[in-house]
Amino acid sequence: MFQTFLEKTELVFHDRILRSRILFVGFGLLLFRLLSTIPVPGVQADKLRSLLVDFQFLGFLNVFSGGGLSQLSIIMLGLGPYITGSIIMQLMTVMSPKLKAMYHEEGEIGRKRFVQYGRLLTVPLAALQGYALLTLLEKQGIIAPLTFFALLTNIMVIIGGAMLLTWIGELMTEFGVGNGTSILIFAGIVASLPSQITQFFITYGTSYFPFIEPSVIPTAIGFVVVAVAIVTAVVYATEAERPIPITYAKQVRGNRQYGGISTYLPIRINQAGVIPIIFALSMLVFPQVLASLFSLTKNAALLKAGKGMLWFVQNPWLYSITYFILVFVFTFFYTAITFEPESVATNLQKNGAFIPGVRPGQTTAEHIEKIVARVTLVGATFLAIIAVLPLLMRSLTGIQSLAIGGTALLIVVSVVLDLIKKIDAQISMREY
Repeated sequence: MFQTFLEKTELVFHDRILRSRILFVGFGLLLFRLLSTIPVPGVQADKLRSLLVDFQFLGFLNVFSGGGLSQLSIIMLGLGPYITGSIIMQLMTVMSPKLKAMYHEEGEIGRKRFVQYGRLLTVPLAALQGYALLTLLEKQGIIAPLTFFALLTNIMVIIGGAMLLTWIGELMTEFGVGNGTSILIFAGIVASLPSQITQFFITYGTSYFPFIEPSVIPTAIGFVVVAVAIVTAVVYATEAERPIPITYAKQVRGNRQYGGISTYLPIRINQAGVIPIIFALSMLVFPQVLASLFSLTKNAALLKAGKGMLWFVQNPWLYSITYFILVFVFTFFYTAITFEPESVATNLQKNGAFIPGVRPGQTTAEHIEKIVARVTLVGATFLAIIAVLPLLMRSLTGIQSLAIGGTALLIVVSVVLDLIKKIDAQISMREY
C-alpha cells in the first residue's frame, strides 16, 4: 500500500496537467487566506472575540470564512450567502415544477441555469446578512456608529467579498481538483485548528509550557482516543451505503443479445450531508439574535421575552435536545426533497431494469421508499449525535477548547475523501 502511495505521489508531481491543477488549488487557498486578513477599520477585537463565543452561529460563520469574521475582513460572510442561496434553490424545486424540471430533466444546460439563479440569489442574501451583521456589531459596540454612506459602502464591500470568494471557489472547481467551494470551507476549518490548540495550552498550561496541568492529562488523552474513534465512525458513515440489487432484462437484437446484467443501486446512509445541520443552526440562531436585540429596548414585554430566549440558549441540555430533534427531522425532510423513489422507479422501468422479486412501477417505488426510510433513520440518528457531540463534550468535561464532531468534522472528512477520489480518477485517466 505504501509503495502504491509513493507511485501515485510521483505520478502527481511528474504529470504537468495534474501538477498545474493542484498548484492552482494551492494558489486559490493562498488568495483566500490573504483576503481573510484584510480587516474593516475601527474594530474592538476583544469585544468581537467574546461575541463569537456567545453567539454560536457567528462562531460557525467564522469557521466557514476561515477566520475572516473574527477580523471583520472583506470576506467576513465567507461562503454563507452562496450556500444559503443554493439551499433555497433546492427547496424551491418542491414548490416550482419548472425549477424541478430544470434541475432534474434538462440535463447539463438546465443545471447551469439553476446554478446561475443561485449565484444571482447570493447578492441580495449577502446584502441582507451584511446589513444584519453590521447592525448587530454596531449595537454591541464592536464597531463605531456608521453613517448611511459608510453603511452602504461597507455593505457593497461585503457583497463584493462574498461574490469574489464564490468566484474563486468556482475557478478552483473548473481548473483545479475537486469541489472548490468545499475545499475553501475545508481550508477555513483547518485554519482555525492552530488557534484552538494554542488556546487550550494557554488556558491549561503550566509554567513549563507546553506541558499542561497533570489533572488535565487524562482528559486530553481521552479526548484524543475519542476523536480518533469518532473520525473513524464518520468515515464509515460517509462511505456506507445500502445496495439494492438490480437486473437488466435480456434483449435480442438481430443475432446479438443485450442485457441480462446484474448490478445494484447504492443508497447512501448520509444522503443529506451537512445540510440538516445548517438548517438547524439557522433555526436556532433566531433566539440568540432576538434576545440580543430585545435586551437593548425599554419595553417590558420584549425584555421579558429576551430573558426567556436567553435562558433557552444558555441551558445546554435543553439547547442540545432541541438541536438533536431539529437535525433528525431536517435529515428526513431534505432526503425526501432530493431523492424521489418514483423517478428512480420510472427510470429503471424505461431502461428495462427491475429489482428481483419486485414488480416494476409503483411497487418498485414503494419498495425503494421503504428502504430509504430505514437507511435514513440510521443516518439521521448518527448525524444528530455528531451535531450535538461538541455541546455534550463541553458539558461533561468543562473544557471549552475540546470540541469534537459537528459540522466541521463532517465537512473535513467528506472533502478529504472526495479529494482523494478525484485525484485517483485523474491518475487513472492518465495511466490508461
